[in-house]
Amino acid sequence: MKFICALSLMFVCVAPVWALDVPAQLQWSQRVELTTNVSGVVQSVQANVGERVKKGQVLAALDASGYQAQVAEAQAVIARSKEEQQDAKRNLDRVEELYKRTTISTSELDTAQTRHARATAQLNEALAHQRRTQKTLNDATLRAPFDAVVLERHAEPGQIVASQFQPQALFVIARAGEMIARAKVTLAQIEKLKVGDAVTVEVNKQSYGGKIKLLGLEPLGEKGDIGYPVDVIFAVKEVLRAGTPATLKLP
Repeated sequence: MKFICALSLMFVCVAPVWALDVPAQLQWSQRVELTTNVSGVVQSVQANVGERVKKGQVLAALDASGYQAQVAEAQAVIARSKEEQQDAKRNLDRVEELYKRTTISTSELDTAQTRHARATAQLNEALAHQRRTQKTLNDATLRAPFDAVVLERHAEPGQIVASQFQPQALFVIARAGEMIARAKVTLAQIEKLKVGDAVTVEVNKQSYGGKIKLLGLEPLGEKGDIGYPVDVIFAVKEVLRAGTPATLKLP
């Protein structure tokens, strides 16, 4: 009888400890407000609320005719500057050869070198200007910075965007394919956790494997509801909504 009791006690001691259920709420993994870096009139809008968009996909575009003209003008200046620089280089090569033969003076060599240096500087300046105008043209098109879900759309064709006056966001997006379950735990509970720990997230009776992304250092909340924030990131295929109740199965 004593032997049986000893076995029973051993069984109780090694019994697994069940995970702690903690209520949580879903949040977007990465929520970003997008607008253009340049001013203009919205010409087209190519995304709507609820749609999934790929990285680099066009969301909206401004009327870029003026910016396109600036790029064309910059390219023309580059072509002209290249010709001048090449002509100055040919002249310098010829003068250097004559100088070696001592048939021209040092001042003539200096003049040729100065002309070539000036032409090279003008070409570099033209190339820099062309890069700036090309970037401005590119910025007239608003693209998704990553695979995302469109949360809000505030852009309409004909709308004026004034970048110098802190324009309203044209789109609000969130990273697609992942969510964050945010919960509050006690000091004793958070001290047992580490960033990177595996955690199960339950949403609408569906389980997802996640990992702890953030462990807060300061308590949040008011009297009677104070806790330390814990963020668990997890992958999803379907679109879930921020604010949806969830449960964390903590180790």
